[in-house]
Amino acid sequence: MLLVDVYLDKSPIQGIGVFAKNHIPRGTLVWKLDPKYDRRIEVAAYERETGPVKTYLDRYAYPDRRDPNYIVFEADDARYMNHADDPNCDVSQPEETYASRDIAPGEEMTCDYNHFFETGFDFLGDR
Repeated sequence: MLLVDVYLDKSPIQGIGVFAKNHIPRGTLVWKLDPKYDRRIEVAAYERETGPVKTYLDRYAYPDRRDPNYIVFEADDARYMNHADDPNCDVSQPEETYASRDIAPGEEMTCDYNHFFETGFDFLGDR
């Protein structure tokens, strides 16, 4: 769950993005996996899905780096965070995300999707 105030808006990167409502100092814990809200879905269940549900999970879920038998679906607006090669959020820890530099009010919050995929993330691919 996001631990800072954000809003969604049109992103210059892609589609919808997550934007900071207030100044976020470097080092701030901005997101933490919360099993009360964030979902861990068994890969076997995910692979049985088809149609719109599968398409939605393909876009907004990612492999659970702690257990390859699961994917993670975030329950809040964090799922709209876009990729950047030089992100302002550090997602290198599987259960926590920190601001890697000061984030200004109105600035889009970004992360490096490569942390979620062992073989790297193809920005032009089907994510």
